[in-house]
Amino acid sequence: MYRHVLKAVVLAVIGGLIYILIELLWRGHTHISMFVLGGACFVTIGLINELLPWNMGILWQSVIGAVIVTLLEFITGIIVNIWLGLGVWDYSGLPLNIMGQICLPFTLAWGVLSCVAIVLDDYIRYWFFGEEKPHYTFL
Repeated sequence: MYRHVLKAVVLAVIGGLIYILIELLWRGHTHISMFVLGGACFVTIGLINELLPWNMGILWQSVIGAVIVTLLEFITGIIVNIWLGLGVWDYSGLPLNIMGQICLPFTLAWGVLSCVAIVLDDYIRYWFFGEEKPHYTFL
């Protein structure tokens, strides 16, 4: 039990740090809520290969990852941007947005980043936690 909690915390911290680094490089600023969101996304995306078979193609895993991130981003946006009024992001000017919290262009970007996150998570689990060596198929 302790090992699973430690693993989740380590992965969440790694994911949170990577996400705020991406935000700093992309937008020039970030918010602490993005550390929490990034960590939650990384841990959740990491569960894809824990719950689904390895022979599911990386493309489909990335689609699932994009959906996961988009849902978590929507929930976080409702809390952080709408309820708390912090205005961390606003996609209102982007196409096919919902309440300015999620939009199609970023959902597509999350798909690409999910692919990277899936591979990174799998190798971290392999190198540091002794889990199965990653192997992938495309479709």
